[in-house]
Amino acid sequence: MTATSETEEKYLSSTGLGPRVARLERTTSESSVSVEINLDGTGKSEIDTSVPFYDHMLTALAKHSLIDMKIKCSGDTHIDVHHTVEDTGIVIGEVLRQALGDKAGIRRFGTATVPLDEAIANCVVDISGRPYLVHSGEPEGFEFHLIGGHFTGSMVRHVLEAIAYHAGICLHMTVLGGRDPHHIAEAQFKALARALREAVEPDPRHRGIPSTKGAL
Repeated sequence: MTATSETEEKYLSSTGLGPRVARLERTTSESSVSVEINLDGTGKSEIDTSVPFYDHMLTALAKHSLIDMKIKCSGDTHIDVHHTVEDTGIVIGEVLRQALGDKAGIRRFGTATVPLDEAIANCVVDISGRPYLVHSGEPEGFEFHLIGGHFTGSMVRHVLEAIAYHAGICLHMTVLGGRDPHHIAEAQFKALARALREAVEPDPRHRGIPSTKGAL
């Protein structure tokens, strides 16, 4: 995984964040998923879920969050891509939770509004330890549209749910506009990426756990 700069290494060591890397494998009768991430990366990725449009979305998620990701999944796509897509989201969430550790020294909150041509999405995240998803604004019929021949629009919400609930993130995603289903989906993944980038990065002004409770 990508090494941090000398300055970052000193700061991460002094705050106890350390090398924020995690890896997890999950195998069921429906899928086999392996995910490895580095929260302090440069956004490089190796993505192979066997669902081409999903690979495209997860590549964008890594690139714009600056979280290095290695993701490999095989599943029962001869039935439907649902299990493969959702199970990969579950493992991404679990690995995020592991890599964040006790969450000391992070900014905790992140927000981003991202356009993609005619589409635009807003995402706000709180690395709170309390999972929640509010998802709104997708145009009527988006959930039924088949993108890239495999990925239905409804899968976007499933991925957001899986990541939020397994990472312990409060996530608000609002589609503010859009016409093309590809653009609408991609704007959401990129907005999530930018919000996560802000929320998980070290806060130079606060080295403890960012909560009045003392725990997240």
